[in-house]
Amino acid sequence: MRLVSWNVNGLRACYSKGAFDAAFEALDADFFCLQETKLQAGQLDLQFMGYQSYWNYAEKKGYSGTAIYTRHTPLSVTYGIGMPVHDNEGRVITLEMPDFYLVCCYTPNSQDGLRRLDYRMEWEDAMRDYLSKLAQTKGVILCGDLNVAHEEIDLKNPATNHENAGFTDQERQKMTELLDAGFVDSFRHFYPDTADAYSWWSYRMRARERNVGWRIDYFIVSDNIAAHMKGAAIHPEYEGSDHCPVSLDIDF
Repeated sequence: MRLVSWNVNGLRACYSKGAFDAAFEALDADFFCLQETKLQAGQLDLQFMGYQSYWNYAEKKGYSGTAIYTRHTPLSVTYGIGMPVHDNEGRVITLEMPDFYLVCCYTPNSQDGLRRLDYRMEWEDAMRDYLSKLAQTKGVILCGDLNVAHEEIDLKNPATNHENAGFTDQERQKMTELLDAGFVDSFRHFYPDTADAYSWWSYRMRARERNVGWRIDYFIVSDNIAAHMKGAAIHPEYEGSDHCPVSLDIDF
């Protein structure tokens, strides 16, 4: 079973470039999770043969949003995490499957000047509690743009980004707390020492061409199903966004 996650940075723009269809077909996923769709209901009717789709839209137009395409009918679908303060930006979709919960997440960015860092800390605690409660019932697969480079190996220039959004001590500590709560970073499980493996690059200064990037897109798997993981990968060959897809192969 293959799962793919991609922050498309505007699905209409990614699709109009021809990039989305090509990646969707080539990656051939059982579950294809999207973040930052920047859509409202009815703005883009994009369906694929053999797939159902589920969408969570932000109240604010042209902002945030998540979606999941799946070949497998879920037992249930949940939008948000059940807390109104966190559920108006379309950031979370949960599919309950027979063997696991799949949680597609677009974590809030702390923004320039860290003006949203306090809110981000509240989000992190609420999300960790949500995931931990799910994991008490069955396995959990969390995927998405989690907006943090966890360790220095996960971005090109750690020294000059130490106080920037996505690499603050506070954000990195919250990722550590999540992993310590019984979860595994799938990519680092398979490639603990692989450097220069990134999933996001700034549009400025030819960053992608020079591979000056950050790894901020993840598949995080609960300990109770981690033994089922078969592989994890980053796919920088697929363009159309400032992020590239990431994937997880897992068998039950």
